[in-house]
Amino acid sequence: MTDQLYRESLAELIGTFVLVFVGSAAVVVAPVFGVVVPALAHGLILVGLIYTYGHISGAQFNPAVTLGLWVGGQQDARKSITFMIAQFVGGIVAALVLVAALPQDNPGLVSFLGENAYNFGQTTGFLTENAVWTAALYEAILTFFLVSAVFQAAAYGRAGKLAGVAIGLTLAASIFAGGPATGASLNPARTLGPALAAGDTSYLIPYLIGIFGGGIVGGLLHGNILVSDASDE
Repeated sequence: MTDQLYRESLAELIGTFVLVFVGSAAVVVAPVFGVVVPALAHGLILVGLIYTYGHISGAQFNPAVTLGLWVGGQQDARKSITFMIAQFVGGIVAALVLVAALPQDNPGLVSFLGENAYNFGQTTGFLTENAVWTAALYEAILTFFLVSAVFQAAAYGRAGKLAGVAIGLTLAASIFAGGPATGASLNPARTLGPALAAGDTSYLIPYLIGIFGGGIVGGLLHGNILVSDASDE
């Protein structure tokens, strides 16, 4: 691994850790405050992370986004695979650290949230248990929206210095739209870490298929058909 790829991968690991930690912590308190908290938490922290690490790695922090950029011809296989490994590691570590910081038997937390409200920040909703493939389709559609924003706003530079805002708002809006139904993950690392921490992987494969599928469709469409270039101006 070159020094540059090492720096980029470390930025992806740290950024994904922050995104998953903040997002999962927001979901822990969502039973009290509602979907507005995770939606704003994910969107706002992503905006901050893009401007913090974007100049180092491109601030992807999401294996579905990375895969979309790969199939869309925006980066090579070596970087993409390395980034995805770093992102998954960051997400898993973040979930485990959050669980250690907020253990389920914490009397104060249980008293605050109620006996049946505690969760591990999982990306699940009312469709997950009884209609998991419908949830996966929902996730695929929302992930397509996010990857579309990444391509047009950031990869093609159409939003300029406001690319981070455009992408963060897209994520926040998607969580407002899909949070109650599926948890609105849009991010395999965001789903995998808390699922492992909670010990419930029953929905994992459909979610990963849906999220990665949305990323692939977005990458192929925007990388090969809706390509932005100087002639579009």
